[in-house]
Amino acid sequence: MPPSMATEDSNNDSRAEELKALANEAFKARKYSQAIDLYTQAIEVNTDNAVYWANRAFAHTKLEEYGSAIQDATKAIEIDSRYSKGYYRRGAAYLAMGKFKEALKDFQQVKKICPNDPDATKKLKECEKAVMKLKFEDAISVPESERHSVADSIDYNTIDVEPQYSGARIEGDVVTLDFVKQMMDDFKNQKCLHKRYAFQIVLQLREMLLASPSLVDINVPDGKHFTVCGDVHGQFYDLMNIFELNGLPSEDNPYLFNGDFVDRGSFSVEVILTLFAFKCMSPSAMYLSRGNHESKSMNKIYGFEGEVKSKLSDKFVELFAEVFCCLPLAHVINKKVFVVHGGLFSVDGVKLSEIGAIDRFCEPPEEGLMCELLWSDPQPQLGRGPSKRGVGLSFGPDVTKRFLQDNNLDLVVRSHEVKDEGYEIEHDGKLITVFSAPNYCDQMGNKGAFIRFEAPDLKPNIVSFSAVPHPDVKPMAYANNFLRMFS
Repeated sequence: MPPSMATEDSNNDSRAEELKALANEAFKARKYSQAIDLYTQAIEVNTDNAVYWANRAFAHTKLEEYGSAIQDATKAIEIDSRYSKGYYRRGAAYLAMGKFKEALKDFQQVKKICPNDPDATKKLKECEKAVMKLKFEDAISVPESERHSVADSIDYNTIDVEPQYSGARIEGDVVTLDFVKQMMDDFKNQKCLHKRYAFQIVLQLREMLLASPSLVDINVPDGKHFTVCGDVHGQFYDLMNIFELNGLPSEDNPYLFNGDFVDRGSFSVEVILTLFAFKCMSPSAMYLSRGNHESKSMNKIYGFEGEVKSKLSDKFVELFAEVFCCLPLAHVINKKVFVVHGGLFSVDGVKLSEIGAIDRFCEPPEEGLMCELLWSDPQPQLGRGPSKRGVGLSFGPDVTKRFLQDNNLDLVVRSHEVKDEGYEIEHDGKLITVFSAPNYCDQMGNKGAFIRFEAPDLKPNIVSFSAVPHPDVKPMAYANNFLRMFS
């Protein structure tokens, strides 16, 4: 090799290492998007360094971009098949998606490469246990056609309330504002609601949701307003702050919470019972959309299932899973604003009538309209691309524009993604992401936001807010043990 080429290679290597060092600093500061940009620059200078690809995979994982993480980790493995961190990063991303069998294969490779690494041994054992548990659950599961509603086996009237119980009580069949206020105060003081009343709220809500369509039309009269909130993710004290800032839900102050009420944060039971109670109190004061985390597979991994078992009972796990399948998939405000948790579709020409016709009473499928409503994300470039999450797809401004034109709509509002200011306006102003869990997972440093629409013009007024203190219970406190090893 001529000396000039050797010098150029050496300069490139030095530049790439500088970029990696900057990326590592950004990562340590929890600026994961910035870290991804810097790792990308390092990769552009030197595409054959497995470390850069594995590091970028780790940053993608922190942003829940598991599809991108798997792609990057796979590239690291292709460059160096003996690089254990490539398998480790890919295994962690598979795990976060609930793909335990694929994760197990990668952790077996880590163990093979690093036979004396105690951490690799521990994670492999945990993964093996998770796969065995899944196999056992599959073996004892009842076929869909033979399943009965767990709700039919519950009569809350037969559940006694112990004399020493001093918390909120529902008198008779009606959920009142006084009850909801006392329940929220109890929750703030880390007291539990009696199971009798928790059953009553969830069962009443189930009856209400069974009668709802998959696409709900909301009418906001002229001179009135309507508030849309994004993901709350079990951050109960931040939910209370939203109500402090914007008022309690009522017929004159209605809300739509746009999915992902639970998981990650460790006060998901408090969040879900509060939202459900407001809906029972006044159906037109509270609207609820399904998110991708209102599903068995997510709840099993990210904490809600464990939290429900700890604070309520195993039967509630089944009941919540059933009620989540009743949640509507999308809402339209005044025939102009389309609100959905995830995003748009892999095909053009989807009409609102098709969304309304979706049979939603099931666990989310891995493809099709329902999956895309819950999982998809916008992208800045035109057209469509693969999902950075590994589920759904990415859709461009042209896709948004066509969908709005086809359905005579003005705006798409969606959630599903952390944003630094709690919101982001994209696609030529035709799409707004709103996310209402500030300092997500106690580590992202983001603000939360909500959107107030005033009728008749429905101009979005976006309010950002910061996180408030909460009791010293860490996020993911009830999550799958194995997943906590990686968070």
